[in-house]
Amino acid sequence: MKVFQSINPLQNALNASMTQQRTITSNISNVDTSNYKRKTVSFQENLQEAVSQRFQSYKSNPNHVSFSTEQKSPANVTVKTDNNTLSKSNKNNVDMDVEMAELAKNQLWYNSMIEKTNSQFRDLQTAIRGS
Repeated sequence: MKVFQSINPLQNALNASMTQQRTITSNISNVDTSNYKRKTVSFQENLQEAVSQRFQSYKSNPNHVSFSTEQKSPANVTVKTDNNTLSKSNKNNVDMDVEMAELAKNQLWYNSMIEKTNSQFRDLQTAIRGS
């Protein structure tokens, strides 16, 4: 339904943020587990790539304005294991300071997406009620 077209990406962002939250808390809970490898979520990078691809256009003349109406599929959430770093003698690569910083960053992202979602619903409510 076209009314909810602007809310669907926000729903995807909120779901990705929840996945990020679970991943970070899993890393924190395994901070002392031997051989545990840190996991990361790459939603925001995928989102940026999808957005940049969506807004590219072909121009036959350099003076033309760039635009696009292509609809790309929503960015996917990818959980990756970081096997490249090693920070402890027990072969665990979880750094508590990094995880806490990522947790705070994710909380800010989540809060901003909630605010934007609430704004969309307020706008919809205003349109329905007329004032």
